[in-house]
Amino acid sequence: MKDHLNLYFQFYPPKDWLVRSSLPSKFSADIIQSALNELTPSNVRIFWESTKFQGHTDMTEPWYGTAYSVEKISGSMIQRWMERAPDEKLHLPIPNVFIPTDLSVKDVLEKEKFPRLLRKSPYSRLWYKPDTAFSTPKAYVTIDFNCPYAGSSPETEVLSDIFTRLMMDYLNEYAYYAQVAGLYYAINHTDNGFQVTLVGYNHKLRILLETVVDKIAKFEVKTDRFSVIKELVTKDYQNFKFQQPYQQAMYYCALILQDQTWPWNDGLQVLPYLEADNLARFYPLMLSRAFLDCYIAGNIEPNEAESMIEHIEDVLYKGPLPISQALFTSQYLTNRVIKLERGINYSYTAEGLNPSDENSSLVHYIQVHQDDFMLNVKLQLFALIAKQPAFHQLRSVEQLGYITVLMQRNDFGIRGVQFIIQSAVKGPRHIDLRVEAFLKMFESKLYEMSSDEFKSNVTALIDMKLEKHKNLREESSFYWHEIFDGTLKFDRRECEVAALKKLTREELIDFFNEYIKVGAPRKKSLSVHVYASSHSSEYRAEKTEPVGPNSVQIEDIFSFRRSRPLYGSFKGGFGHMKL
Repeated sequence: MKDHLNLYFQFYPPKDWLVRSSLPSKFSADIIQSALNELTPSNVRIFWESTKFQGHTDMTEPWYGTAYSVEKISGSMIQRWMERAPDEKLHLPIPNVFIPTDLSVKDVLEKEKFPRLLRKSPYSRLWYKPDTAFSTPKAYVTIDFNCPYAGSSPETEVLSDIFTRLMMDYLNEYAYYAQVAGLYYAINHTDNGFQVTLVGYNHKLRILLETVVDKIAKFEVKTDRFSVIKELVTKDYQNFKFQQPYQQAMYYCALILQDQTWPWNDGLQVLPYLEADNLARFYPLMLSRAFLDCYIAGNIEPNEAESMIEHIEDVLYKGPLPISQALFTSQYLTNRVIKLERGINYSYTAEGLNPSDENSSLVHYIQVHQDDFMLNVKLQLFALIAKQPAFHQLRSVEQLGYITVLMQRNDFGIRGVQFIIQSAVKGPRHIDLRVEAFLKMFESKLYEMSSDEFKSNVTALIDMKLEKHKNLREESSFYWHEIFDGTLKFDRRECEVAALKKLTREELIDFFNEYIKVGAPRKKSLSVHVYASSHSSEYRAEKTEPVGPNSVQIEDIFSFRRSRPLYGSFKGGFGHMKL
């Protein structure tokens, strides 16, 4: 980089160091025309690489021994090219409608610190936050399409996935123009429908949004592209078995905990029977009932934000033949999580899906509470203090596995902590016992921790929470997470910092003894064991041996899910129903 700068300093005057050759200072039609005059068929040089040329070349370059030939293009060949040259379809690129021409930063009259509910209708809910921190001419828009029919079965789950991928495929014609204009978009499949996200310069972002919404409203299934996307989706499902064992263990953990989720092999079984006609019939059903959760932030005024959502409603919900209708109150989608029983150690055992992978894995999950500021900071502080000792003991000292992680887990506001370990030397049941041994060892460390060490860890966690967002995208992602989960605690960081300042060492120890400690009365744990073929004898032994006291072996995930109570959902609550 330094060498490049030195060259710039030599070739350009100081006023042009930033723009260099990217911004021509003088317009000369003659120079441009003279360059264009040289672009003729008689001046062309073609480099053609192909495996079909093997054995048909007559020269070899001396450095790498690459075979090649050099042939002169005949005048008759050039003449045929000129005669067959397309006239009407060969033209300069169309004007890029996404390039911004207004990069001014709008004045924000009210310095709003958090998002506010700007607009609510039977069809949508709009959260809005002006840019009060970054002073850039950019915006962030996310539209979450909640469609009850999108994930009602494995078939609809797969069809929804194919729909979102086809949408991205159809929008490829705009991708280059948007990107060079500093605009980015994505359409992602979710458990309950799909999400549209747009980020970039705000001036022409509305045009891109209207383009995407128009494509959604006029969606048609192109048989050739459906076949391509279906093949990609099928490969993704087939490749699931080649995921690392720790990823498989995390998948089983999520499948056990999160209600109304479908296993990957169900999707793989239905894929061969899905054709373009199935998607053509499913698309209008999927959008027939929908609710839009929206978040708009950045260099956009409130009336502009409202106008964007009104446009989407006009396209989808209004008109002589509306594509969508409002949800019934009974259809509002929720995120429900299985409530584990206190004092019980649950376990689920599975064989690794890839026989050639010699690694086994463990996810040891401890479910603690539903979103609460004081309990949140106690859990976060425990995870912060225990993270390095866990890595040191389980990986460095005992060398159980290269992948050894202690981290928090958040399932739609249900908080917990999990150990994730992948090992080729020990089976998951042995690793599980070593995790419990670590927790017993850590208990003494917690009791021996001095007041100064406790305060130091609290201060470190506070500093992490008070770190400012680096840009609009990072800030928006933080607030969108609150909206998507339904928690809507936009002042979370400030409230958790206040809770941390009140927390005492004794309260942290009481929390550990109540929720985390081995044998704690309120402890709820789930261990997922994924066995490699090299540990198959241990797998068979675990499947046949009787379980110990206060332990439950999960044999069938879906029977277990149906037997357990659920936590209440933050999403789809009274905020949605009181319209």
